[in-house]
Amino acid sequence: MTKTFLVTGASTGIGEACALLLDREGHRVFAGVRKDEDGERLRSKASDRLVPVLLDVTDGSQADAVAKRIEAEAGALHGLVNNAGIALGGPIEFLPLEEWRDQFEVNVFGQLIVTRAMMPLIRQSQGRIVFMGSMSGRVAIGLLGPYAASKFALEAIGEALRQELHPWGLRVSVIEPGAVKTPVWDKARATADRLELAMPEEAGDLYEEHILALRKGIEMSADQGVPAEKVAQAVKHALFARRPKTRYVIGLDGRIQSAMVRLLPDRAREAVLRRFVRP
Repeated sequence: MTKTFLVTGASTGIGEACALLLDREGHRVFAGVRKDEDGERLRSKASDRLVPVLLDVTDGSQADAVAKRIEAEAGALHGLVNNAGIALGGPIEFLPLEEWRDQFEVNVFGQLIVTRAMMPLIRQSQGRIVFMGSMSGRVAIGLLGPYAASKFALEAIGEALRQELHPWGLRVSVIEPGAVKTPVWDKARATADRLELAMPEEAGDLYEEHILALRKGIEMSADQGVPAEKVAQAVKHALFARRPKTRYVIGLDGRIQSAMVRLLPDRAREAVLRRFVRP
């Protein structure tokens, strides 16, 4: 049976991998992108079933327009993959509040905007909702406070929504990847450069070695991360399995961090994590 899905943040990385996998499986995919050229590039890799749609997840009017288009053209929505997101970080005592607001506007409020817009279609089709979380939603590393906080929030939203929708048999899953090989690391480097220049001199003096250690961690994650296609396979399971998991931990580093949360006391776990940003 051909089903219809919406994947947000489908321009690159995990979102692109999810959209293309669902398309290859014979389903109709509405792929959220922010630029027409991204949509054209994505369409060139897919069948005619894949439909790029302009969708800034922070824009409620765009989300409503996409919902109306899906209803008009497909008549149903069997699954929503909330993938769009950004990663911001820096020393909490110096990071401008505007950076925190930007982080939450996309990673938290954007997911809520799109989910609420699609809920009538999801209810109608007995569809499923998938949030793209992260192991940073269960383990916070220094200098990545904003990103981790936004992913912790998504964990709570996913858990609460799963309980709220249980009476109607609607399933909600959270994907928790560790490091993944995607262009997000290029964006992370660019963001780190921008914030390092914008921070006061005092911040550079205090955190210079921490930032250097974190940059090394970014390079290691970019080299050793799992392919985005592996995350897409977990999303596929969440959308189609008779009994989807509530959480999907992806990658060896993800499994290690998950075990640390379960087995280690806070101080022991944080001592291990500090190795990533220690002076």
